[in-house]
Amino acid sequence: MKRSLIIIFIAFMMASCVDNSEGKVAISERTRDTADMTNDFYDNEPVHDLSIGEILVSGEVKNPGKADLASLPLRSVIVKETLLSGDTNRFVGAYRYDGYSLYDILNSFIPDKANKEEFLPIIDLYVEITNKAGEKAVFSWGEIYYPVNRHQIILATRVMEIVPSKTKDHWPLPVACRIVTAPDLITERNIQEPERITVKSLERSFTVDRDKNYSEGVSLVVNDSLMLSFSSMPEEYISVTYPTIFYGRGKGIHSVTPFSGIMLKDILKHHIAVDQHSLRSGLVIVKGADGYRSAFTLSEVVNRNDQSEAILVDVGEEKEGGRFRLFTSADFFSDRAVFALETILIDY
Repeated sequence: MKRSLIIIFIAFMMASCVDNSEGKVAISERTRDTADMTNDFYDNEPVHDLSIGEILVSGEVKNPGKADLASLPLRSVIVKETLLSGDTNRFVGAYRYDGYSLYDILNSFIPDKANKEEFLPIIDLYVEITNKAGEKAVFSWGEIYYPVNRHQIILATRVMEIVPSKTKDHWPLPVACRIVTAPDLITERNIQEPERITVKSLERSFTVDRDKNYSEGVSLVVNDSLMLSFSSMPEEYISVTYPTIFYGRGKGIHSVTPFSGIMLKDILKHHIAVDQHSLRSGLVIVKGADGYRSAFTLSEVVNRNDQSEAILVDVGEEKEGGRFRLFTSADFFSDRAVFALETILIDY
């Protein structure tokens, strides 16, 4: 009998020790550390459940239907929620959120692109999340499935305050589930009570001509109005250099050469409105001369808290795939790095 109890105890302990990588943690086994007996800053306060209803997935997928959350692992992210308030920002609170990543929720819903005859790659997909209040927030397929740090966008079903040890400041607690986007600086996309996720491809159509591998210049178009054109790198911006391992999903390693250029957000910020609507709804379409295009959200380009910026690179006049290229440092794969960059379109 004693031996049987020991075996059961060992089996229970082994089942509790799951893979902690990428936010997949044994959240259900965590206990509140009120005496700071561990090095974890994010287990000191009570965890509160958030009410949740059904989540439906629809749009350009082969198998629309209800998301099966019960089969998914819990993920955990930490955020400092801050909202826009007039000409400044308003800090709301610091939290640990537990829930289900958008990556996992959509993982079994296979895309069926409406524009697949024109453009087969999935990098022009995005999702639109709507809630009971009629609000929406958009996320590019790339920021869900391509980033180096996965599972950073979650449907939160539990929350814990992160309370400062000296001031003991407490933050207001949400009561309903919400979308939480850990890489966002201003957290306007963290909408409450989401109920539908709609997968979409870009509605704009572009001619594909693989023989065009060079662009004479770049045009910036915001809400169908031409805002800027240039054929040489704007000199008023500071150049940055990002060491990289440039690796494609299809062709593998391309190079280990650093990229130098200017941050795309530095160019955009003079020509766009950064408000709740644009951060929630804005799309950035980056198109090459050959018709190759990538979709980004405006928030992932101009509203990051991790300094993983998209940069515009000038590779010179003599190189194939020039003159301008986009390098997306947050991505594991190089697929959204458009060569022979010709047009940047922003819609919101």
